[in-house]
Amino acid sequence: MAAATGRDPPGPAEDEAPAAATAAGREGGGGGEEGEGRARGGAEAGGCYLALCARPVHFEKANAVNCVFFDEANKQVFAVRSGGATGVVVKGLEDRNPISFRMEDKGEVKCIKFSLGNKILAVQRTLKSVDFLNFIPDSPQLEYTQECKTKNANILGFCWTSSTEIVFITDQGIEFYQVLPEKRSLKLLKNQSINVNWYMYCPESSVILLSTTVLGNVLQPFYFKTSVIFDIKLKGDFDGSTTIHQFVLPPRSIQPYQIPVAGPASVTSQAPVPCKLYSSSWIVFQPDIIISASEGYLWSLQVKLEPVVNLLLDKGKLMDFLLQRKECKMVILSVCSQMLSEPERGSLSVIATVFDKLNNEYKKYLEAEQSYTMVVETGLSRSNPLLKRPVRTQAVIDQSDMYTHVLSVFTEKKEAPHKFTIAVLMEYIRSLNQFQIAVQHYLYELVIKTLVQHNLFYMLHQFLQYHVLSDSKPLACLLLSLESIYPPAHQLSLDMLKRLSTANDEIVEVLLSKHQVLAALRFIRGIGGHDSISARKFLDAAKQAEDEMLFYTIFRFFEQRNQRLRGNPSFTPGEHCEEHVTFFKQVFGEQALMKPTTF
Repeated sequence: MAAATGRDPPGPAEDEAPAAATAAGREGGGGGEEGEGRARGGAEAGGCYLALCARPVHFEKANAVNCVFFDEANKQVFAVRSGGATGVVVKGLEDRNPISFRMEDKGEVKCIKFSLGNKILAVQRTLKSVDFLNFIPDSPQLEYTQECKTKNANILGFCWTSSTEIVFITDQGIEFYQVLPEKRSLKLLKNQSINVNWYMYCPESSVILLSTTVLGNVLQPFYFKTSVIFDIKLKGDFDGSTTIHQFVLPPRSIQPYQIPVAGPASVTSQAPVPCKLYSSSWIVFQPDIIISASEGYLWSLQVKLEPVVNLLLDKGKLMDFLLQRKECKMVILSVCSQMLSEPERGSLSVIATVFDKLNNEYKKYLEAEQSYTMVVETGLSRSNPLLKRPVRTQAVIDQSDMYTHVLSVFTEKKEAPHKFTIAVLMEYIRSLNQFQIAVQHYLYELVIKTLVQHNLFYMLHQFLQYHVLSDSKPLACLLLSLESIYPPAHQLSLDMLKRLSTANDEIVEVLLSKHQVLAALRFIRGIGGHDSISARKFLDAAKQAEDEMLFYTIFRFFEQRNQRLRGNPSFTPGEHCEEHVTFFKQVFGEQALMKPTTF
């Protein structure tokens, strides 16, 4: 922490109203358009440009039993009933779900706040100490206490400066601690003796302002170092000559680090020592090197992407940030899955924005790969030995990635309304088309299967009729297989195959390879070729399907064909169906064979 001294006394009481108005103006922005609409009548009447937000946080009002506290860092209000014994409810402007819990009544609560991230609760009940309680999964909820180090000092309050760092403000100075939740203890990092009358804390800048001296005419600020992230590859504000970048994420401390205890093997079992973060002995080298000469360590500073997801709520900005990182693929796919599911489900406009950003990167890679291939095939690469194949970074999220990790899983869960599910699938296809990326057939198949599951055949018909789903052989085969539940699918598939100018024999082979034996037979009958097809080919496919009734149906069809063409249902030696006749007898008995019909 760093200190600076100023000697400007607090302004007179009449100056407090404008200051309060300014603060209200900063907070009032959360009301959005709805708040503006509700206040419009008053604004027009009296010229008011400030309004209370339209959706305030509602909590149990203060009374003899219920005490109310506010945490300026997390922007949370605490309603504490009976010292916590009958319940504590925590609500915030941005919190979707309130936090509720109970704690033992150990006296009047003077101050209560969560650490950044809501993992550790701090409660002040006396002027000498602060109690702590871990809210970490699988961690025992046992309170531990830290008394202030300065003798005869009284604690005026405390402020969390990170997820594990806290400052006690006493009437005789400040004490800066690191909380060790796994050990249920605190370590004093630094303290400063100074007379304190009152204090204010600004969490946005991590500055505590103390009123000091007997006359109270000196303000002493203390700045607690944190880290912020800027990304110069992201779009900034350009004023004509300079691009100004704002920090991407709110200030946060570097994650606590434990230094192993060096020494003989017999001593190595000792617990590691917490590293003093932002030490004055640290030397920083661009872009990401930190050296502590006094402790003999060199670190590279790494960006942890998982916590960023919860800190950067704007999904568009989040994608812009993640796409610049090296190890981003699985985090991006996780974000995509989250925005399609409750409780993080996003609007279609947000989902469309994310898809477009991903496919923009996808298209850049495809174009680079295509250009490289063209140069190699034309032989121009020999004149440019430095030419290298484009590197596929983790920012390239292709259709296979989206299908495997996001869209297929999303449709299988069946949690969302089917209209939303179909809209999401079509939005992804729309985005691919916008960037002129050929849509893979398995995405169309996923759309068709989803429509069929919900009996939306009219929509399927429209998608095919107006070519929303592009023609392909796999798609035509899928439609053929749907004939039994949607008869028009047969003609739709034939029309598609005709547009593709596909050879009939090839279509039959594709259907048989997918074990669509009946669909293949219907197709060949539809084009009038069933009298000349190989019986053995169809019987082989039916047997491989391991479906006895399917085999019976196909076998009977060819028996009937033989009877119609030759007057005898038996197979001729040239058809090489002896093994299938034997198999039929074994399964259904010789009496099941069709007898010749005489007239």
